[in-house]
Amino acid sequence: MQTEAKEEVKLHGFWASSDCAMVRHALKLKGVAYDYVEVDIDIRSDSLVRVYENVPVLVVDGQSVTNPLVIFEFIEDNWKYPALFPEDPYMKSRVRFWAGFFYKKLMPTSFAIMFSEGEAQEKATEEFIEHMRTMEDGIAVDFANGGPFINGKEPGLLDVVMGSCSNGLKALGAVPGVQMLDKERMPVLSSAIEAFIGLETSTVIPYDELLELHWVLREIGLATASSKA
Repeated sequence: MQTEAKEEVKLHGFWASSDCAMVRHALKLKGVAYDYVEVDIDIRSDSLVRVYENVPVLVVDGQSVTNPLVIFEFIEDNWKYPALFPEDPYMKSRVRFWAGFFYKKLMPTSFAIMFSEGEAQEKATEEFIEHMRTMEDGIAVDFANGGPFINGKEPGLLDVVMGSCSNGLKALGAVPGVQMLDKERMPVLSSAIEAFIGLETSTVIPYDELLELHWVLREIGLATASSKA
């Protein structure tokens, strides 16, 4: 692990952002010293889209890097050890695929659950759970390594992504009243997330505060949609 940080490293984030939690965990796993700057966000005036467009921002020696997937690649290139990606090119491609799947499939569907009601919410919830099952089945095939992490004996990028969202999944499920992470149906993801949050470097987003924020954001989102109807 890196014990010295020659660069000046700052992370601008928002406490409730899973993306920010992921970057913080990635830096911690690498042993990178950094300053954290909490971005002042008024959730009643700043749209959720604006929040996620503006954080996280990683600044290294005055140079800014945005977009979580790009930030992960930058962290891996700038601080080599311990590795977040497998050395094998094919396995590295599978990590990139499933990380991309998370952002292309799970993130948009989670917003649909948050800001819909009735049949629309039921459909979005079913889609989200189906995406989770697809990810479970695919990762079980691609990373059959005995665990305890998705990456194997040590956590990797997919562990960072899923582990950082542990309380986010619980809070999201509370909106429609559904358990998003079924331990019996999704044993690989469940056990990997449990292993990750047990790490000394893991700092999960506080559940109670996050759940309260979810309800506030939902209220604002539904009211905004109603006013435009």
